[in-house]
Amino acid sequence: MPSSLTTALPGLESRPGRPPVLELEPGTDTMSWPAQQRDALRAAVAEHGAVLVRGLGLRDADDVAAVLRQLATGPAADKEAFALRETYSDGVYSSTAWPSNQPMCMHHELSYTQEFPGLMMFACLTAPTEGGATAVADSAAVLDDLPPALTERFEREGWLLTRSYNDEIGASVAEAFGTEDRAAVENYCRANAIEFAWQPDGGLRTRQLRSAVVRHPVTGMRCWFNQIAFLNEWTTAPEVREYLIDEYGADGLPFNTRYGNGDPLTEDTVQLINAVYDTHTSRQPWLAGDLLLVDNIRTAHSREPFEGPRDVVVAMADPVRLGDCSPTVQAAVR
Repeated sequence: MPSSLTTALPGLESRPGRPPVLELEPGTDTMSWPAQQRDALRAAVAEHGAVLVRGLGLRDADDVAAVLRQLATGPAADKEAFALRETYSDGVYSSTAWPSNQPMCMHHELSYTQEFPGLMMFACLTAPTEGGATAVADSAAVLDDLPPALTERFEREGWLLTRSYNDEIGASVAEAFGTEDRAAVENYCRANAIEFAWQPDGGLRTRQLRSAVVRHPVTGMRCWFNQIAFLNEWTTAPEVREYLIDEYGADGLPFNTRYGNGDPLTEDTVQLINAVYDTHTSRQPWLAGDLLLVDNIRTAHSREPFEGPRDVVVAMADPVRLGDCSPTVQAAVR
């Protein structure tokens, strides 16, 4: 049986393996409800890390933008994207273009940037016929369950993201940085502690060092906050990984992650991280009109494979600076 949760939001219920769910009563004025319940909703998200609101009847990106304005302090920009999105309005985007038969493993949105969204909103406009859940995992619990030797190394060294931009896979330079002007791209990289090198074919390779463990700027909770496993070569399907290495070389993969000192991660280590995520994963199948609110620092999210049409609009809000999260390593060009 579902059980009520102690929270500022009466009626919020939870089942094992699922995020807390609030189902609105029939007849609720769904257009004004988010503003009326803003403080309670935000308190519930702070307490539990994620909350699914069912019954809002969201129909399009404009509805999502209206909810963002009611709940958030402001939109967050999608900078340094690794895959394509369509922009609907400030802070409101389509889901990332990603093969429907491939999972998007647990990660924190834009955790490799110097400024990232503190709040994520996922709104389901069309539910898939099978699969496709946006699952969540408590990053503090994940940190506690990972081997101390591993987390201590990442706290000490940070994690390294390497990217090779091209016009064939993932976001191009222009799509990731919002410009084709080399000088503007270089200035952005310098300002955001990103090493860069232009390749003879005109492509761009970058390296950026980031903290793997941060403290939540509001609660002070220590969180495993990164994309170490998601953007690593060993999370990629074997046939895709082999193709990418054949096509671009081991050092030219569209993205890859390493220990902060540059040492490669083993397949076993990446599988271990993903296995710990799996242990703490909660999921709720989408229904059209659902809204999932996620604290992007406290809670990782994923997208599971699916069949049929799936339209989930993503809103990014409440920008947070990495420097305000007690980073354990200094982001700097080496």
